[in-house]
Amino acid sequence: MVNYLIRVMMLKKVLVAVLMLVAYQPKLKAQEDSKSLDAEKQLVGRIEQLDPALSELIDVDAKMEILASGHLWTEGPVWDPAANHLLFSDVPQNKIYCWSAKLGNSVFMDPSGSTGEDNATEPGSNGLDLDQKGRLLVCDHGNRRVYRVETDGTKTSLADRYAGQRFNSPNDLVSNSAGEIYFTDPPYGLRERSKRELDFCGVFRIGIDGSVSLVTKELELPNGVALSPDEKTLYVAQSHGPAPIYQAYSISADGKIDPAGKLFYDATQLVAAGDPGLPDGMAVDVHGNLWATGPGGVLIISPAGKLFGRIMLGKATANCCFGGTAGSTLFITSTDRVGRIETKTKGLSFLKILGQSAR
Repeated sequence: MVNYLIRVMMLKKVLVAVLMLVAYQPKLKAQEDSKSLDAEKQLVGRIEQLDPALSELIDVDAKMEILASGHLWTEGPVWDPAANHLLFSDVPQNKIYCWSAKLGNSVFMDPSGSTGEDNATEPGSNGLDLDQKGRLLVCDHGNRRVYRVETDGTKTSLADRYAGQRFNSPNDLVSNSAGEIYFTDPPYGLRERSKRELDFCGVFRIGIDGSVSLVTKELELPNGVALSPDEKTLYVAQSHGPAPIYQAYSISADGKIDPAGKLFYDATQLVAAGDPGLPDGMAVDVHGNLWATGPGGVLIISPAGKLFGRIMLGKATANCCFGGTAGSTLFITSTDRVGRIETKTKGLSFLKILGQSAR
């Protein structure tokens, strides 16, 4: 009788173990699928936290997921919420590419810039933005102009010269709620810089009436450009080795700007440390924090100019923008690749396009 009871108890234990194993199989498969999915993702970089406030903006263990690679030099990303896709430039290839979660990476526009300019070393488009109507705004290196893509796909040239002289090679741009466009004009797209018509590298504004005015010519090599949430501050990055800085310009109620500006953040020490890259394209979140590409990857700087930390990517990083379904994904163009990293904030440009308030 004792042996019988022992055998019954053992059988019960075996049966319970079998039932538990069967019940656990879906969980095991889900875990295996998840691991397989993570293995397929190419994750790079790390977060360098320099201030506790950074953890409120991004997970300090976050990494960038590579979405596309094999390009020559990626630039000017912009998220189109209406189409639910990312657009970005490959400047040397003279193309705008489109990435979406559904279709992956594909050519959106070819050519995006020059159709025969013989003085263009970087012939394609560079910085991209969307206006209040969702139309694509483009800095055209090769044709040395800023143009808009109409709803039928045609291109309308918005500006190609100042005071009768052709621009160097418009690099980056940002539009405000009134429809004005600010853009930078360094000479990076010119093969023979001796053929420049302007003897300076300026920051310009295109008015809603189409007029072009000079904001400042005080910077040696202006590059990335962005606006604060209240549109009272214009940020300009200078990709100049001897003076790698981010400058801030106050915009008065009548639209006037002090051409001298003031220093917002000096990246000289980061450059001296040997981190790849120089101040370049920028994005602003709803709290006014600047997500600025520069030495190391992406610098996250408070509205007061305090460096909270960096997204370290190991390669020169050219530009970034917010997007995704919630506007909290930061898309980054870094040398030959495009990636994304999740944040805990939302992008100002994303809300601007949707016509929502930053507050």
